Amino acid sequence: MAGNAIVSDELASKFATEKSTPYEAWVKAEGLDIISGHYVRNLRHVELKPWARRGGHGVFINHEGSRTSNDCYVCEIPMGGKLAPQRQLFEEMILILEGRGSTTVWNDAGQSITFEWKAGAIFAVPLNTWHQHFNGSGREPARYVGVTFCPQVMNMFGEVDFVFNSKHDFKNRFNGEPDYFTNAGEQDGFLLRTNFVPDAVNLPLMSAKERGAGGGHIRFNMARGAMASHISQFPVGTYKKGHRHGPGAHVIVLSGEGYSLMWPENEEPKRYDWEIGTLIVPPNGWFHQHFNSGTAPARYLAFKHSTPRNAQGVPMSWISRRIGGNQIDYADESNTVRSMFSDALARHGLEPKMDSAYEAELETLPPLPA
Repeated sequence: MAGNAIVSDELASKFATEKSTPYEAWVKAEGLDIISGHYVRNLRHVELKPWARRGGHGVFINHEGSRTSNDCYVCEIPMGGKLAPQRQLFEEMILILEGRGSTTVWNDAGQSITFEWKAGAIFAVPLNTWHQHFNGSGREPARYVGVTFCPQVMNMFGEVDFVFNSKHDFKNRFNGEPDYFTNAGEQDGFLLRTNFVPDAVNLPLMSAKERGAGGGHIRFNMARGAMASHISQFPVGTYKKGHRHGPGAHVIVLSGEGYSLMWPENEEPKRYDWEIGTLIVPPNGWFHQHFNSGTAPARYLAFKHSTPRNAQGVPMSWISRRIGGNQIDYADESNTVRSMFSDALARHGLEPKMDSAYEAELETLPPLPA
């Protein structure tokens, strides 16, 4: 997993004709701006442009390292308005950033469901269903962020009309079930099988000591899809263990304040401060680590492309590097990590509460490889 491996212009020119993709051509044709970085300070404040095809305003947030896996966009529904109906042959997960409204979902068989949402809600659009979003307020716009599998599908088929106008009902994904978007869900370990979370900020979580510092965690399977997602939370004065994974993880801060460190292997970490509404997209294979330096618990939501796992089904990012995984144990992190965290907490008159986490790790810490 490399960092920014920049080669000569001569070598790059030999692959220039292979760089452009059908997905990138489609994005350009949509007429919106593209935020290409892997850090956006606040999704609620990014500038949007009129989106003629959808009938709202939008912007793509599309880091180069994830353009072949999954993408992200922010869309705003006008006051008292609605977006145009759309169907699509790719999965999409949505977090409502601001406002309130409703969404109607229907299929070619005539099955239709309407459900209401407000800021903090999460839901998935069932594969290839017609859907339309409505703003429930006549005084303020509604804004949401969506993460989709569009790049894979568009690059696979290369035909826009096929992606957005294929007539097929995936009845195993959606068949007009009356309770499809209710608050019901089936909990299985960390995994919650549901299609709608009305309040992601206050959703109860499960203990996840393996990620360190007494944090909480829950994972989702929505609309019977393949897109991975989870919520993590960690207490005041604590931070998560550093780890890495594949491309396309879109981390959105739901509560609290703090910062993240990101770095390619063998390079120095860079710091990215965050607040409610911040988006962080760790590039493929980059280590990253999240720190709560504020005065309240910090919580984030991650929409992800996929999660590399071991033969037992455990994510590699939860397994110590000492035994071949991709998680850095506290005992193996640099002194810079701890001193930076202490300095960040001191600005709020706080001190680290990590001693118990360091001690608990020692009980199960694998030995260093020979």
